[in-house]
Amino acid sequence: MKVLLQRVSEASVTVSGECVGRIGQGLLLLVGIEAGDDEATVARMAERTVGYRVFADSDDKMNLDVRDIDGEILAISQFTLAADTRKGRRPSFSKAAPPERAESLYLGFVEHLNRAGLRVETGRFGSDMKVGLTNDGPVTFLLDL
Repeated sequence: MKVLLQRVSEASVTVSGECVGRIGQGLLLLVGIEAGDDEATVARMAERTVGYRVFADSDDKMNLDVRDIDGEILAISQFTLAADTRKGRRPSFSKAAPPERAESLYLGFVEHLNRAGLRVETGRFGSDMKVGLTNDGPVTFLLDL
């Protein structure tokens, strides 16, 4: 499982011209589910993501997590994060989880984030989505389990 985490001042996702998710300050998460992932993987990644300290404290150090700033999360499924790009000029998606399994685990990940008491918006799994964001910093991390 991989999560591309971006600290944002705002972010949104649109499907077929309709805004389906929008947040203010918080985290934009692009979520890639891989073939070997399971419910335990999802739970660990959700816990890690919620507690990841990427927001500045009063000393301008990254010591605060998304809960500390009363932030929001926009979580978007992105199977391309599971791509194998080590050789050639075209990505291989053989490491990605099958769509039905990936959707179930992605929804489980979102549920874990909700249980942490956060406001969580999502895109639409499997849809062609347009993502808009203002990356704050810029601050971007690839979390990998």
